Amino acid sequence: MFNKEEKKVAEELSNSSNTIGKGTTVEGNIETYGNLRVDGRVVGNIVTKSKLVLGQTSQVDGNILTQNAEVFGEIKGKIEVSDLLVLKASSVVHGDILTNKLVVETGATFNGGCKMGSAVKEIKIGENGQQNSIKQQEVKTA
Repeated sequence: MFNKEEKKVAEELSNSSNTIGKGTTVEGNIETYGNLRVDGRVVGNIVTKSKLVLGQTSQVDGNILTQNAEVFGEIKGKIEVSDLLVLKASSVVHGDILTNKLVVETGATFNGGCKMGSAVKEIKIGENGQQNSIKQQEVKTA
């Protein structure tokens, strides 16, 4: 069990916000407990236990693992979302999607496979560059 101080630290981490601005390129994996907004380019995987927003000018060349995501930009890679994925009209996705709930606006471009009704049971943030993992997935096929 967590004591009061550990709970406070965990809550602060999940409420933190991170931004990668327009014109910025990050090469490498990003792991965070808090929210993340990307308006620049990421070459690598993104893992967040909170919400991910990819702005209209964003480009991600890598896999994504998150609780919730709102995509306005471009992704080349696999997307795994444990709750809600929203593909806005300006979004372009080249890769497979695994999500519980999906909203696709008119005009969004999606090239890949999609599995709905799946739940990512646990999102782990790796330590010292270790690989993140998904403990268990349930997949319902239509």
